[in-house]
Amino acid sequence: MASRPTISKAVIPAAGLGTRFLPATKATPKEMLPVVDKPAIQYVVEEAVSAGLDDVLMITGRNKRPLEDHFDRNYELESALQKKGDASRLAKVQESSDLATMHYVRQGDPKGLGHAVLCAAPHVGHEPFAVLLGDDLIDPRDPLLQRMIEVQEQHGGSVIALMEVAPEQIHLYGCAAVEATAEGDVVKISGLVEKPDPADAPSNYAVIGRYVLAPQIFGVLRETEPGRGGEIQLTDALQQLATDEKLGGPVHGVVFRGRRYDTGDRGDYLRAIVRLACEREDLGPEFRTWLRGYVGQELTEG
Repeated sequence: MASRPTISKAVIPAAGLGTRFLPATKATPKEMLPVVDKPAIQYVVEEAVSAGLDDVLMITGRNKRPLEDHFDRNYELESALQKKGDASRLAKVQESSDLATMHYVRQGDPKGLGHAVLCAAPHVGHEPFAVLLGDDLIDPRDPLLQRMIEVQEQHGGSVIALMEVAPEQIHLYGCAAVEATAEGDVVKISGLVEKPDPADAPSNYAVIGRYVLAPQIFGVLRETEPGRGGEIQLTDALQQLATDEKLGGPVHGVVFRGRRYDTGDRGDYLRAIVRLACEREDLGPEFRTWLRGYVGQELTEG
């Protein structure tokens, strides 16, 4: 049997308007908002590279030029830091431009996640590929993407990251109908529905922002009609693959039980910053001491 293609390409949709973070995102892409001292998008690119995917295509839109600038060289800044002898900051500046081979394509019309993924077809070609959404930051100590690639190489088809959520929260996510397999963290997906009413949800397994997709997804997306919100939903295309394996192989899910930082809304964004700052060796000890004192004072006064 011929070996399956090795996955080498990652696609990062980054064309959203970031309306939940206005006015901060009026002129700054939401992906460039800092999480401690790095923009959120850099964590995502680092995750792809850690999984062996150093060919990264970013799907952008209008007002997203700062994303390209961040992963490009800044010779004036580098020269200034060199003259100052600031090797530490120089290394941090150069790190983002040396991470991966970066490519960019504009989505144009904001027609949804499915359409954004379809924009990657000319670059990806006929290979399986990963999709990473910038709102979900996965802790590097919990290598979710590597595990998903392993499952795809074993079973073929497509693989989706899943997370168990409280039933009353399932309406916020895509939801999967699942069947158990012999592997405890792997399920077979028999159906998908986008943001169901809790009473109609087939499970409490929510789809989170990591996918490893068979290239056949492009053909399905081309035929997928706009769905919820008038957008082309990736979930709808995956639903077709899950119910008809002849279209592009099976769809499996990897159930993630690790550390995930949701930067998609303001409250979770703040919590992500606090959690990551607390765990930093350079910031954590002093910040945790301050945080304990602040929380204790608030509880006393409140």
